Amino acid sequence: MSSAITMEVGGLISSTKISSSCCYKNNKKQAAESSQVLQHKLGTSSSSFGALVVSQTAASLTPKSLHKGTTTTTTSLTRKPCLHQASQGLRSRISKREQSAAMGAKSATMQRPFTLPGARADYHNTDTLKDEQVKSGQPGQQVGHSIPSQMLLNTNEAPQSNDGAAMQAWKDEISLFVGANEAKWEDAAWVQAQIDRRCVDNMRMLTVDSVDTAKAGHPGLPMGLAEVGYVLWRHAMKYNPQNPNWFNRDRFVLSAGHGCLLQYICLHLAGYDSIQIEDLKQLCKLGSRTPGHPENVSTAGIEVTTGPLGQGVANAVGLAVAEKHLAARFNKPDDVIVDHHTYCIMGDGCSMEGISNEAASLAAHWKLNKLTVIYDDNHNTIDGDTALALSEDVGNRFEALGWNRIIIPNVYDDMDSFKVALLSKPTKPDMPTFIQVKTRIGRLSVKENTAKAHHGTFDEEDVRKMQQKLHWNNREPFYVIPQVYEEFTKNGKHGMQLEAEWNDALKRYTEKYPKEAEEFQNLLNGNIPSDWDKVLPSWSEKDPVDATRGYSEKCLNAAAEVLPGIIGGSADLASSNKVYMKNSTDFQHDSPEGRNIRYGIREHAMAGISNGLALHGSGLIPIAATFLIFSDYMKNAMRLSALSEAGVIYILTHDSIGLGEDGPTHQPVEQLVGLRAIPDMYVLRPADGNEVAGAYRVAISRRHAPTVLSLSRQKVEANLSGTSSESVAKGGYIVSDNSSSSNGSKEVLLPEIILIGTGSELVLCEKAAETLRKEGRKVRVVSLVCWELFDQQPKEYRDSILPPTVLKRLSVEAGSPIGWREYVGTEGKVFGVYTFGCSGGYLDVFKKYGFTDTNVAEMARSLLA
Repeated sequence: MSSAITMEVGGLISSTKISSSCCYKNNKKQAAESSQVLQHKLGTSSSSFGALVVSQTAASLTPKSLHKGTTTTTTSLTRKPCLHQASQGLRSRISKREQSAAMGAKSATMQRPFTLPGARADYHNTDTLKDEQVKSGQPGQQVGHSIPSQMLLNTNEAPQSNDGAAMQAWKDEISLFVGANEAKWEDAAWVQAQIDRRCVDNMRMLTVDSVDTAKAGHPGLPMGLAEVGYVLWRHAMKYNPQNPNWFNRDRFVLSAGHGCLLQYICLHLAGYDSIQIEDLKQLCKLGSRTPGHPENVSTAGIEVTTGPLGQGVANAVGLAVAEKHLAARFNKPDDVIVDHHTYCIMGDGCSMEGISNEAASLAAHWKLNKLTVIYDDNHNTIDGDTALALSEDVGNRFEALGWNRIIIPNVYDDMDSFKVALLSKPTKPDMPTFIQVKTRIGRLSVKENTAKAHHGTFDEEDVRKMQQKLHWNNREPFYVIPQVYEEFTKNGKHGMQLEAEWNDALKRYTEKYPKEAEEFQNLLNGNIPSDWDKVLPSWSEKDPVDATRGYSEKCLNAAAEVLPGIIGGSADLASSNKVYMKNSTDFQHDSPEGRNIRYGIREHAMAGISNGLALHGSGLIPIAATFLIFSDYMKNAMRLSALSEAGVIYILTHDSIGLGEDGPTHQPVEQLVGLRAIPDMYVLRPADGNEVAGAYRVAISRRHAPTVLSLSRQKVEANLSGTSSESVAKGGYIVSDNSSSSNGSKEVLLPEIILIGTGSELVLCEKAAETLRKEGRKVRVVSLVCWELFDQQPKEYRDSILPPTVLKRLSVEAGSPIGWREYVGTEGKVFGVYTFGCSGGYLDVFKKYGFTDTNVAEMARSLLA
């Protein structure tokens, strides 16, 4: 029998006093302000697979200390809020390629980094927005502060000075839909419940207005989960809207990214300047900060880019791994500086995608107890009821993996039940928590609880009926009850104070533990020593041959000695990929300080988790390794690495038909061209040890974009004569050329033919060139180690490597020929693999497909004929 425990929360049976801000143990003022009696019950729920079912009372749910943390600091944190002061030295997560000069209140002022032509920039001329964003195709600067942001900044006003007027305003508002005989103004808990309800009503109407104005969007989730969003931003999460990048904030991930309006509305009401009312009016419009799915590079407050379902679950696991790892490395018994939670909303679609189960399995294995996944259990997808394709109990599945499972059967009539579930200590405090919220998609609409509510607008009659139900008649679109702003910003103000207290704690930590503090600050600042690459090995022509994966192993271990942010591992192929840091232990639940991550056979989750690690904003450098052929398992997550500017380093070995015996199922052909097609993804295919070192130099420098290192299984020379570690940074360079004059003349002579190679095939080009030169031919050999880097070089440089007047060119790569025509020209020849490989010794396979220096020389002769 399983020891898993299922809890059901809801109803009005037993009672206990729980502060709505009990997660903030040290803030007595906030607790006193929001303390209320929450009545709830904990029923039972049976598990179909025999899980142990336990009945509990609410009294057994004890508030978690220090925001549900497992450790508490012994120092008293009482400093007053520091409005604009950002954590000293913390680097901005947004606008990552160009470090922001100012943080604090200006954190929401963002500028997208420079993008090359043909990347994501869109230079259309339009006046649909009131700033420069659409014209540049990039998020522009926000002008001024939103209403809730101004409330956050107004700290001179005593909080209680307007309490009477504010309460009267709430009474007037609540009286619109509560009869005089039903009002219980002396019952503080009842009043707070009505306030909560009216805030949620306002959120739903903002959803209706946004979708109807845009004539596009996905209102089903925001309407169905409004209560969940409200409780998270008002009562549960810690954050500072004036500094969205505060390191110790809680992280939120919307895996069901189509429901982004929920996140946008919560960000706006909470006081983030990145989402103003004007932004809600521009939902899905070109260049807006409210795109159709959340994008971390466009909007402050968005942690990760989501949309493809299930990805966010893996991202959330990565964020939680980062927190657990850094807490283990830097927290002290008397000083805790890393202590935050990760919350993730997933939907039915996320539950069906395999990546979510892969990631959830690892989260339980690693005991990520500061991770909470909230399941929007509405039994609807685009095509209809989930019964069309799903019959399993998703909650049972998570419970079987080892998660805490809490069921919220009716969040609409008992919002406090969800609040209790979030703010209370779970039954198994060392495990992640899965909260299964029974919801109705499109709540309030005539399309409620049907697949039609998933996306699309509302007709006039539907809008009229919703307005009547909520007593919202005669209110302009995008109306916000003033007191709703006041209610939301209470948590934001508290977050500002928490950051100020954290800054003080960090100062004390720095005084007591200067060495650890320096390393911690360097990580957060993204500081990489300018001379770190001096540790990279170099090879001579006398060194023994090895595969480029072997040279990579030496480079990785050397880099890990001086770059403490490197963390990662392989999908059960560490020994084959040669990816293991010998100076560190494994990251496990009992050794979270370890830097070697064992992902098991879960490539997709590995990439998604790596994105979370990279986007945690703590300077971690994630490594993800597998065979190149298995990159197809994780291609979507790799694409999101580029889209969300996550500096993941993908080490992909066994990179051609040259891997030999495993045959065509494991021999990549089309994978390289597919990866090269991803915008902002650099693919480097080094030819020897020195080029591998140069590839690491490039990859480490790209902290806001992903890099692929494509490495061989078969052995190649350690130092192929003419290769250059430094020249790798230019993407392509001349390895050898016998065209120059031998009589001392300065006359520039051009080759008759250029042989272009990458990876293990570069040596074939060089040997073929030697043969041709003996025949009197002028031959140039070029290493085109990275197309993307070469394409970015000035035209003068590119033309010097591949002179336009030299039309006879031959490319040699044991992969798909697609894309090479751009470099060989119309009169050149592309030598690649046009079919699948076959099983056999790698030399035999190479010979069968013509990858020998003899055949390369013969092909060159045919071009010269």
